[in-house]
Amino acid sequence: MRQRIPMIVILIGALAAIAWSQRPDRKLHVILLPTAGDAILIQSPAGSFTLIDGGSDPTNLAVELGAYLPFWQRHLAAIVLTHAGERNLPGQLGVLRRYQTALALAPVVPNGEWRDLLRATATPVRQLQAGQQLDLGGARLRVLATHDGKDGGAVLLIEYRATRVLIHTGGSRGDPALAALAGQKIDLLIYPWQRPATTPALSNLHLRAVAFSAGFTAAEPALHSFHDRKQLAPNLYHPKLDGAIHFISDGRQTTITTRPP
Repeated sequence: MRQRIPMIVILIGALAAIAWSQRPDRKLHVILLPTAGDAILIQSPAGSFTLIDGGSDPTNLAVELGAYLPFWQRHLAAIVLTHAGERNLPGQLGVLRRYQTALALAPVVPNGEWRDLLRATATPVRQLQAGQQLDLGGARLRVLATHDGKDGGAVLLIEYRATRVLIHTGGSRGDPALAALAGQKIDLLIYPWQRPATTPALSNLHLRAVAFSAGFTAAEPALHSFHDRKQLAPNLYHPKLDGAIHFISDGRQTTITTRPP
């Protein structure tokens, strides 16, 4: 037994060091995960986690979440499902099997396992709709628009002091919401690759960076190349090129790091 004590002490020390390194840093983290479909993880300044959509590969999403959530973390502040399609829903189902969540939001609550898993844990489910605001723990999530039709999607704005992150996950229904922000500074726009990149709603925003997502699918292929889109912002990112795209802000200064695939 005495021989095991040093090993136990070392193990406890290693776990304590890991826990210390993963403590909340009072910064906003928005991470576009490199999954098939869309999956966006938000860590609030207070340290809580919110997941938007989930991609189509539950196993891959579990690996990606494990890279950012503390190893003991099995609770999410909220999950947001902007579209219950095959490119978003399967990943969330995998998350709901592994994690508990305090709140779930969707434009239309899908029948089947998503509803059943939330009902089994008595998780409150709310309809995602324009005008809603959600306290993320120091940051605020505002719902600017939703679309519950075939294409689904939503326009969401995350605000933390002077920092703004705009998330667009759907079709043209969200364009008026973008137009309402004309002239305003957006530190990061997460925008579907297959949506048109030259709309007035985009050109009237002061974008510092754009990260393209792949969860939205259109009937026609994307019309603009990566080079064509350079007029949008000084910095452009895509998960297929950059891997995980990690936006960090203390409310004033922002940085973006990438983890190549």
